[in-house]
Amino acid sequence: MKLLPLLLLASAFLTSFSVLSATEAASDEENVEKLRQALAKTMPQVQPTKISKTPIDGLYEVIVGSQVVYMSVDSRYMIEGDLYDLRTKKNISESAKSVIRLAVIDKLGEESMLIYRPEKVKDVITVITDIDCPYCRKLHSEIDEYMKYDVEVRYIFMPLKGSSDMRKTVSVWCSDDPQLALDMAKAGSEIEQKTCDNPIKQHLAVARELGVRGTPAILLESGELLPGYVPVNTLIKEIRK
Repeated sequence: MKLLPLLLLASAFLTSFSVLSATEAASDEENVEKLRQALAKTMPQVQPTKISKTPIDGLYEVIVGSQVVYMSVDSRYMIEGDLYDLRTKKNISESAKSVIRLAVIDKLGEESMLIYRPEKVKDVITVITDIDCPYCRKLHSEIDEYMKYDVEVRYIFMPLKGSSDMRKTVSVWCSDDPQLALDMAKAGSEIEQKTCDNPIKQHLAVARELGVRGTPAILLESGELLPGYVPVNTLIKEIRK
């Protein structure tokens, strides 16, 4: 966490302009509209998805695509980075990022994922995976446990090892039985090379948009993104606490 530079930047930001008193301050709705209009003048190429207030007077959260920044009402000052409440130890930016992540996944759609679905679904996780990475294989070895716990596992592929990895991933997707092909590939077995129309390049784009840099990465229904492998029992406790 690059917390110190962020705190210093936030401090400089807050001392750079005077916060209006309660009697002088415009309503949050008015300030949101002022900021929207200011952005239209200073950065017309920027189209904010959402602007909302933060716990800090005069500082507003601006969502642009998959990016979250914080700006003054006149759009003069901007902070890029996560906003933390040090009293509660809460990452305030995480809520906005979770909404963005879920929107990215929804845009891809379940029809473009490889899904392991139990008879009764209580929870859903979306896993960004690579066929050959050791911890991805460890997670996949627990698929039966996920099914026992009624957890649907949706796979998005992020082949990281070049063209051979891409060919193997496409072959899994294009197989007559993609689940069986993935089970075999994850176990280290050779699978028949196949090709067809496939969403693997879309998967890569989604993984990058989510900010995933390594596999596995686990996206919860809340939009929280867990980097790395998490044992199935630990994850079940996390999502059902």
